Amino acid sequence: MEIELNEAQREAQARFRAFIRATVTPVAEENDRQESTPPDLIQKLAQEGYLGALIDQKYGGGAMDILTWGLLCAEIGRASASLLSLLTVHSMVIQVLNKWGSEEQRQTWLPKLASGEVIGAFGLTEPNIGSDAKSIETQAATHADGYLINGEKRWISFGQMARLFLIFAQHEGKIAAFLVERERNGFSTEPITGLLGFRSAMLARVHMRECVIPATNLLGRIGFGFSHVGSTALDHGRYCVAWGCLGLTEACLDASLEYTEKRYQFGATLKNHQLIQEMIAEMIVGIRAARLLCYQAAFLKQRGDPSLIMETSIAKYYTSRLAMRAANDAVQIHGANGCSSDYPVQRYLRDAKVMEIIEGSNQMQQIIISKVGYQEHLLAKRAARHQGGKSRG
Repeated sequence: MEIELNEAQREAQARFRAFIRATVTPVAEENDRQESTPPDLIQKLAQEGYLGALIDQKYGGGAMDILTWGLLCAEIGRASASLLSLLTVHSMVIQVLNKWGSEEQRQTWLPKLASGEVIGAFGLTEPNIGSDAKSIETQAATHADGYLINGEKRWISFGQMARLFLIFAQHEGKIAAFLVERERNGFSTEPITGLLGFRSAMLARVHMRECVIPATNLLGRIGFGFSHVGSTALDHGRYCVAWGCLGLTEACLDASLEYTEKRYQFGATLKNHQLIQEMIAEMIVGIRAARLLCYQAAFLKQRGDPSLIMETSIAKYYTSRLAMRAANDAVQIHGANGCSSDYPVQRYLRDAKVMEIIEGSNQMQQIIISKVGYQEHLLAKRAARHQGGKSRG
């Protein structure tokens, strides 16, 4: 099977790369040190149409195809994993509105999300609940004015500035998804700083104390919160992270190639030492394999194939492990310099570690992949027995 970008996708990739190299790359290190993303940078992304790329044109979006979106995520991940998390969570909110939102909800929020007037955030993880998402403790109760929400969310990317939060809560023992605006009484956020990676992702704790929202802010229906809304969001998030990890690995390779061409040890440049060549080769081969996995996930996602959940999990699992290995090798190649903020590879390593955790840890992906693998194995055995029986008949 031959996989090749069409002309429009190649042109889009070139535009993404030029914009990001001019706008994002030069400030990524400083943003990391400041643990902040300037609003003007986000506005530039909005002006380019990137925040609303996946929104239908009738709502002010760009109606971008999913493969081109992946190329955008890869280019941003190559420059700043923190900024990639903005596109990830913002587009997760967009995707659930596209699929599960009412027409009123879409008309209200999609144009604002497309323009960047409103930034969306994803509120699932809690202080006591991470991977066991079905056991969330935030509670929603029916109220005369809609719903009353009490609870806390943690590790919310761009929670410091987002204005629309997709919040998951228990309602009479069933999980529901709600749209909660920052301006609601009883809603507040608290910055999280001092992180290992994703330092400029402006993470926050979210507090809801007697927070009342209208009934129209329920997304989908009660009981569909995790099985439908959450799974849609997380599958899309894994897709974004997979492409972003591909970009991050490419950044590790770029930095390593540049450094090994200039650095001399034992009378020769580093690129001429065999152990260095081994690490470079592993990065190159890994990138080729990761790109094919991302293409496969995009192909299935574009046509709505049910197997896309499995393939997206595989892509996220492989690419995040690859990014971690590549970042670790990139630091090793740089030696002591790799531990210095004078070189970006130390940031790549810190960010790569986070990539193995977000949108479902690698261990959760292993569980998903192995379960589906067993199911496919059993189906294949049954099909073989059935075919054998027909042949004997």
